[in-house]
Amino acid sequence: MCTVCGCAEGETKIEGQIPGHSHSHSHDHTHSHSHDHDHHHSHGNGHTHGHSHAHSHIAATETATETAAVVDIQGQDLHFGRGPAHAHVPGLTQERMVQIEQDILGKNDRYAAVNRNRFEQLNLLALNLVSSPGSGKTTLLTETIKLLSERWPMGVIEGDQQTSNDADRIRETGAQAVQVNTGKGCHLDAHMVGHALDVLNELDGGVLFIENVGNLVCPAAFDLGEAHKVAILSVTEGEDKPIKYPDMFHAADLMILNKTDLLPHLDFDVDACIEYARRVNPDIEVLQCSARSGDGMDSWLEWIGNRRAERIQSRVDGLRQQVERLEALI
Repeated sequence: MCTVCGCAEGETKIEGQIPGHSHSHSHDHTHSHSHDHDHHHSHGNGHTHGHSHAHSHIAATETATETAAVVDIQGQDLHFGRGPAHAHVPGLTQERMVQIEQDILGKNDRYAAVNRNRFEQLNLLALNLVSSPGSGKTTLLTETIKLLSERWPMGVIEGDQQTSNDADRIRETGAQAVQVNTGKGCHLDAHMVGHALDVLNELDGGVLFIENVGNLVCPAAFDLGEAHKVAILSVTEGEDKPIKYPDMFHAADLMILNKTDLLPHLDFDVDACIEYARRVNPDIEVLQCSARSGDGMDSWLEWIGNRRAERIQSRVDGLRQQVERLEALI
């Protein structure tokens, strides 16, 4: 079991992976989101999402289902995660829980640093697309690739628990894609992305889209080495998602309100949604678009182009600094 997110053991399968390089996603961890580690994306808000509680009326060995029943029967608002580890796992002390989480995320961050260096060497803009299932991520991505197909090299790392359906849809656009099946895992991690990157080629100066497993909780904690997290929120999901799942929107640099063509048929408060997102992340950028109608797509493409230009300029500045240091030594 995964200590950080609770996903169970299962073999991760990466298409095109060299035999002998199988990657098993078998972190021994529990469902904890304290994020007290030094992580690339800081989660400074006060929300916790563990299953720890000090309520004497709930026994220490109760399951999550039993706990939920207590909440329903008593009609109370119970706040979990008040202990140091913000988690409750029978047989493990909270101190041990904190240590396990720090070890897992620390290891992930080391892999993420390697990925980030590879992206920099390739002048490659890496975007981590995160959302709940059904937000329209893949449709948005396929339309994006079609519109950008003649501009830059592009590749996609596609994360799902099972099937290659989404990767197949990406390949129909002509772009290269590698499918990562996480089994019972609920998120991609930096190690998986590093292996998947080995399968892709000729991406220098281009854009890598990492379509994460549909989940608004766990991917927030895992740095993949990406330049930016992009949170995609469908208007069919409700405007309160940013305050229900604050870690994800706090970690994201951009929120895309997707499927805006459906707004006339929905009771969705756009202004409230944006206000909620900026409540948890004052710096978050917001775009509204519809991949189906094309509305707002130009702004999304412009955002990608600007971020790619920044990536390239950063690389140029770094090389210039290296030259200046060498000249100073001569």
